[in-house]
Amino acid sequence: MKFSLTATFCKLEEYIPMALAAEECGWNSVNVGDGLFFFEKISVDYPYSDTGERYWAGDTDFPDPFAMCSAIATRTKNLKLFINVLKLPVRDPMLVAKLAGSTAAISNDRLVLGVGTSPWPEDYTICGQKWEQRGPRCAEMIHILRKALTGKMFDHQGKFYTIPRMQIAPVGKKPVPILVGGTVDSVLKRAARIADGFASPNTTAEKIGEMIRTVNRYRKEFGTDTKPFEFTAVAIDTFDLDGHRKLADMGATEACVSPWFFYGGNFASPLQVKLDAIKRFTDQVVAKMRG
Repeated sequence: MKFSLTATFCKLEEYIPMALAAEECGWNSVNVGDGLFFFEKISVDYPYSDTGERYWAGDTDFPDPFAMCSAIATRTKNLKLFINVLKLPVRDPMLVAKLAGSTAAISNDRLVLGVGTSPWPEDYTICGQKWEQRGPRCAEMIHILRKALTGKMFDHQGKFYTIPRMQIAPVGKKPVPILVGGTVDSVLKRAARIADGFASPNTTAEKIGEMIRTVNRYRKEFGTDTKPFEFTAVAIDTFDLDGHRKLADMGATEACVSPWFFYGGNFASPLQVKLDAIKRFTDQVVAKMRG
């Protein structure tokens, strides 16, 4: 199993020191989230908390994920840069392609792009995009991204988007892996049908195992089960070596981890507490999983 350090919800100035520590300890990637805006009032519940309330404040640092990944790329050499996950349908597909291509080129093909939909209609309104049919639009945008990120001349005629012949530069030398994140059945199907992997939201290991089995069933139905595929997991009840071994046995290929929570810390803990937790978790779990 691979390990990804979750930097989301931490202070802006902590991202790069934590990424450097993760690379030094041999972690596979650092993952950053996409928090566009914090609305004082929201019209729907947050789907990934028990209460429906957001568990961060309006002044929590949420740097643009492409900007943050590019910044980390200039200070690291091997660490993958995982956006987990980008709110894709609230954005214009070609502007996303431009940012992704630049980040992939700057990082020497270390970008991994997770995509999903925003749970809040307010994001769509502010960005001038439609809330309706966000799932199908997300799928079409993935097809556009794949063509645009080749760096070659292309066009696109779809249900939602029409793009004349054009190309962008720079782009990476290799295709950018695209993972799909979410929980509903249509998202699991989308991941199985057109993605390079599935990114679970924060939930229990049992639910992650169920989603992995469902995605694999759909992959067989779509005939995509012979292609390489990643399962990244954010398990809220998995803390130690045995728990991560069970997660790997379920089929998870990478665990996204905030290790300071396992040793009495939290996102507000001092940077040194987080750096110590990265090293401690490496010794107790990461190294032994490899062994």
